[in-house]
Amino acid sequence: MRIYVATKNKHKLKEIAQILEGYEVVSAHDYIEGDIDVAETGNTFLENASLKAKALSMMLDGYVIADDSGISVDVLEGAPGIYSARFAGPNATDADNNEKLLAVMEQVPDGERGASYVCVIALAIGGAVEKTFGGMCQGEIAREYRGEGGFGYDVIFLLHDGRHMAELSDEEKNSISHRNMALQSLKEYLAGKTG
Repeated sequence: MRIYVATKNKHKLKEIAQILEGYEVVSAHDYIEGDIDVAETGNTFLENASLKAKALSMMLDGYVIADDSGISVDVLEGAPGIYSARFAGPNATDADNNEKLLAVMEQVPDGERGASYVCVIALAIGGAVEKTFGGMCQGEIAREYRGEGGFGYDVIFLLHDGRHMAELSDEEKNSISHRNMALQSLKEYLAGKTG
């Protein structure tokens, strides 16, 4: 079964394809004419994932999944949240966002630096969301960068085992990540439909 993913992010597409092994995972944008950017006007991860999945599933024949994910910091009342990718501005790089978050968190004492990676995935077909799935990975914001892997905030996301997310192999990250949790639920759902 082919699953179209509403992303242009090659890191994210690779991660999703590794987790959804056995499915043909492709970028929806490779099958749609023109450069379609769905405005993420929702106030939650769920609303934004649903907007993207619905819009692109109207242009394709088959299942489309869209995820909205980011980092939620306890002491910042959930920020950056849905603005994780553009926390440091509309054209921010991962490095820009990490620098800003470390600066904002500089005075926050150890023990109060809790954070979660959050992912919501919407599964849509024919312009309607059929089901949504969620996942969360808890940790805290470190004080320094560590690791070469991953992307986004992985270099400053400290796990409970003392390692940063960016220090994990792809297999290790995929086994505990917020996106993995949501995608495993999606896999179970799809297996139930086709099995």
